[in-house]
Amino acid sequence: MKRPLRGLRGRLLVAFVLVTAVATLTTGALTFREARIAVLQQSQDTIIKRLRAHVDGLAPGIAYPPTQSDLESVAQEVAAAEPAQNWRVLATYRDLRATSRPQDAFTELTAGMRSAVGSRRAAVFQRVTTDGRSSLVVGLPVTFSEPAERSASGVSVFLTVPQTGEQGYVDALVTAIGRAVVPALGLAVLLALLAARGVLRPVRELRRATRSIAEGHLDTRLAVNGSDELADLSHTFNETAAALEESVAELRRMEARARRFVADVSHELRTPLAAMSAVTDVLDEDAARLDPDTAMAVRLISGETVKLARLVGDLMEISRFDAGAAGLQLDDLDLAESLRRTLAARGWQDTVDTRLPGPGELRGRVDPRRLDVAVANLVGNALRHGACPVQLRLYAREMPDAADDGGWAVIEVTDSGPGIPADVLPHVFDRFYKSDTARTRSEGSGLGLSITAENVRLHGGTVRAANREEGGGAVFTVEIPLGQEEKEVRET
Repeated sequence: MKRPLRGLRGRLLVAFVLVTAVATLTTGALTFREARIAVLQQSQDTIIKRLRAHVDGLAPGIAYPPTQSDLESVAQEVAAAEPAQNWRVLATYRDLRATSRPQDAFTELTAGMRSAVGSRRAAVFQRVTTDGRSSLVVGLPVTFSEPAERSASGVSVFLTVPQTGEQGYVDALVTAIGRAVVPALGLAVLLALLAARGVLRPVRELRRATRSIAEGHLDTRLAVNGSDELADLSHTFNETAAALEESVAELRRMEARARRFVADVSHELRTPLAAMSAVTDVLDEDAARLDPDTAMAVRLISGETVKLARLVGDLMEISRFDAGAAGLQLDDLDLAESLRRTLAARGWQDTVDTRLPGPGELRGRVDPRRLDVAVANLVGNALRHGACPVQLRLYAREMPDAADDGGWAVIEVTDSGPGIPADVLPHVFDRFYKSDTARTRSEGSGLGLSITAENVRLHGGTVRAANREEGGGAVFTVEIPLGQEEKEVRET
């Protein structure tokens, strides 16, 4: 099962979403940081400025060293100067401390900040979070204005201001960024789908064209649109397909010329071979009256002439198959009787064991000549390369899965020889194939079984070779439908 993200569409979609998510989150984080700093900085500067103004206004009236009541007065007046009334003020001098609110522990103030305020002349601030609430703590030392060099008076004023409003602005900013991410991701998905469609469409066209080429449609071409890499790929595919079409066409022309050459040569050899056969027949009749050496030469020439005539006949038959000129001349036959005539015509009726149906029990529409050739080649092959007893069997078989439900005839030719080697079985119907390459001068031409296969195929049947399951011999099985229709033969 194809995984969704393994495809080009899924990978483009994931890539677009990741890039958009990273870009959006990075931009949002940077924007959030800058905006947060700006908001807090503005609030902090305003508070420090106002605190400094209040303290500067009260500092001339503070007695030194200040008393507890002086510190309380300072804390109260600084807190009261803020219209929002949300300031909490702490005034300290050495061990004295006073707050604007009674019993205020002022827990936000750390020892470090207090130490920093005591050692510096500028304001010190710190943001703290207590119980989930953010506050700004500002510490400001009170200094003498004279002499010219400012010196610390020892009085420090601390201020705590809740930053509820600023925190609200920050939270709203986070919410806005979060809302912006969702449509950005949606837009990324849409763009990814559009980009994937733009890329996948040419890829699909290329896949379709490649399959079409593989199915033999060599004139398949792609439409070249644009000037990008996909257009270059389509252009290259078209050039490759054109070159392949030209190569295949040239091979077919060469194959046609070769077939034509074989057919022409075979045809031209028929007449001289007929004359040679007539002469050798006469010489065979007179061979008994010739001296032994001359008689042996005459019989050798006669035998080779017969083989040559048979080879030429086979080549002409193969040429007709290759040219599509072979057709069926159908006749309604008693198949068992036809097989008996095949054996009788070759003098094999006493050599071959038969298991055939009775007269009229199995009839079919077949080409009698082609059936005769097919059966004769199988029986002759069994007699030459197998061993007796050779058995010829004919029976009918129903094949529910076959397109033709009119019944099939099954012809089996079995010999008792050593069988066919496993590496030879796939090639027994190949042309000029001989299992024993050392015996190139065998009696057969290597075309008989190939012609048998072509004749069976012409009938719409099948032929196969195997070894007998019980061992000791080969079995060739022919299956042909009993009902046949005339087929159109192409003129050449």
